[in-house]
Amino acid sequence: MSIARLTDPVSANGGRTRFENLDHWMQGRTLYGGASAVIAYTAVIRAFADLPPLRSAQIAFVAPTRPEVELKREIVRQGRNVAQVRSEIWCEGQCTLTAFWLFGTERESNADHAAAQLADWPGPPEDAEITMTDKGPAFIQNNFELRRGQELTGPGEPVVRRWTRLAEKENLDPISELILLGDVLPPGAMRAMQRQGPLSSINWSFNLLTTSPETRDGWWLSENASQHAADGYSSERLRLWNTDGKQVLDGMQCVAIFG
Repeated sequence: MSIARLTDPVSANGGRTRFENLDHWMQGRTLYGGASAVIAYTAVIRAFADLPPLRSAQIAFVAPTRPEVELKREIVRQGRNVAQVRSEIWCEGQCTLTAFWLFGTERESNADHAAAQLADWPGPPEDAEITMTDKGPAFIQNNFELRRGQELTGPGEPVVRRWTRLAEKENLDPISELILLGDVLPPGAMRAMQRQGPLSSINWSFNLLTTSPETRDGWWLSENASQHAADGYSSERLRLWNTDGKQVLDGMQCVAIFG
């Protein structure tokens, strides 16, 4: 199922919604986090069409999301420049995802500086080795193309970096595309694990560094880097760059490490 067909059932009215044929978007027993976040975002922008551009979001993955859902959304506050909106996905009487979205109009800036360049730029995606062609969760196998964005393989520095793009982009708007791609990689802590075991994203917060992201041929460089891991949790920094090396998203995530 393409991402466009996935979001088709989301209406401006919210409420009870059923998604068909989710097998291609599953991560274990739940809908892939990026896909569920896009559903929650789509519920907001279809309900409130006059919002300014998205600037930031805080998302909590509370419980597994399945085909039968109830979509809730409300404007918490709308000021002159900033609108703050909450949306939730409920399944079987419990909240499975809750998100807080911050939309803001462009204003004259009193501070300007660009995000730092990535020091060890991997080169263009077309020169990179194709990876994850025959392994990984269903949502990756069916919907994404991945290429190496670093020389490191196996255990080592707790950083995972890959070129990523949607296999079928269709007419997906660029902000939804970044939300869908922003959580696609496994946590960097995977490289520091003493033994293989399951991992689970608990939350994800991000800031968009541009309101009109662009890249070449749909490729984005994605990175998950563990900043600290202990007691069964990892604090991760998540970043996205376009093919020109311009950073477009800066985020953080708490990951549960099992096993």
